[in-house]
Amino acid sequence: MEQFQNFFCVENIHKSGSKAYQFRVDSIKDLKLVINHFDHYPLIPQKFADYELFKQAFYLILNKQHLTKQGLWKIVEIKASINKGLSDQLKTVFPNIKLIKRAEVANVFISNPQ
Repeated sequence: MEQFQNFFCVENIHKSGSKAYQFRVDSIKDLKLVINHFDHYPLIPQKFADYELFKQAFYLILNKQHLTKQGLWKIVEIKASINKGLSDQLKTVFPNIKLIKRAEVANVFISNPQ
């Protein structure tokens, strides 16, 4: 984890439970570094599909589209479509959310496993 922290030059790694850690990014600048990294060194297939949706949400925010009702709704649809989906609270606030179809990802070739 220290190597990961040093590589991205961030301090936001926290223990989450007995066997897990969380990496948190607090700024657009730091998030750009992470996105640039995963664009060059893709995640394995299922996580890659989630990443592609996450990146869509990032660009919506970067372009300030999250400040519109339509843009916010799109981000919630993305959130509902990745990882564990929406929390019960968000499901109440955003009923009838449509899931976004995730990209079909075949075996992603990892050019540099290091």
